[in-house]
Amino acid sequence: MRGSEFAELKAFVAVVERASFARAADHLGLSRSALSQIIRQLEARLGVRLLNRTTRSVSPTEPGRRLHERMAPMLRDMDEAVAQAVGTSARAAGTLRINTLSMAAKRVLAPRLGRFAQANPDVVLDIVIDDGLSDIAGEGFDAGIRVGGRLQNDMVAVRLTPDFELLAVASPDYLARHGEPRTPADLSGHACINWRFPGSGKVAGWPFRKKDKAIEFFGQGKVISNHQDIIVPAALQGLGILYAYNDDDIAEALRDGRLKRVLADWSPTVPGLFLYYSSRRYMLPALRAFIDCLLDRDVGGEAPSRSGTSR
Repeated sequence: MRGSEFAELKAFVAVVERASFARAADHLGLSRSALSQIIRQLEARLGVRLLNRTTRSVSPTEPGRRLHERMAPMLRDMDEAVAQAVGTSARAAGTLRINTLSMAAKRVLAPRLGRFAQANPDVVLDIVIDDGLSDIAGEGFDAGIRVGGRLQNDMVAVRLTPDFELLAVASPDYLARHGEPRTPADLSGHACINWRFPGSGKVAGWPFRKKDKAIEFFGQGKVISNHQDIIVPAALQGLGILYAYNDDDIAEALRDGRLKRVLADWSPTVPGLFLYYSSRRYMLPALRAFIDCLLDRDVGGEAPSRSGTSR
């Protein structure tokens, strides 16, 4: 394979995995017009259209999808072979693609961005906020961050946080008008603020547990969303009862009395946040440095406990 043909295929894979000429061009260090010309040359050489382009999106055609399925793993294997040849003592460099929950981005990533950038000036963090459950290896990500119960198979998991407690909360005004539920069965008479999973589109059930009794409740209400920036304000504005992870916004609202907790004796804990990456991939120096930063090992502090087992 000539160098120009390899560059064309690498550019094509970058466009498909980022679903954007602009993002792919940034990743490759090219102008958008230069990248478009490379893709046109590839399509002309192969005699087939590989990408469907609109003003808002880009997606592979059926021949493009088949080519990506074959080429993407080969290019990743080549990158990993080069990285492994360089060795674990190599400096952290290159682009590190991370797929993360919005909650994890706010709680774990954002506070450490500056420190990581200062310690690793040659690494570019390409962070995608995704509250669905993407195939990180298939979509070209180096690592993902999810709650422990939602890890994919064949992944190495690194614990980032302790387990979370689920909280049922509502505004004092709402509870004054509608009363406080004492058991999960009482929720059938209440408005419930629900979470919809972005990937599947399903509305999440509310798992409750007390001693050896477990219940999953599905409630009705006037608000359903896939983002914390909607469901937490809905609870604060008295639109119903919310059942969610205890994030910073909820904790602050509980402290200052804008929210009140209910059903505390029925609310279980759930697995915390884990970073995960493919057990079949060589760990790049940039990823190793990133994990050390998230665990605060890069500042000499005591790291939180972690799990390195495949899930």
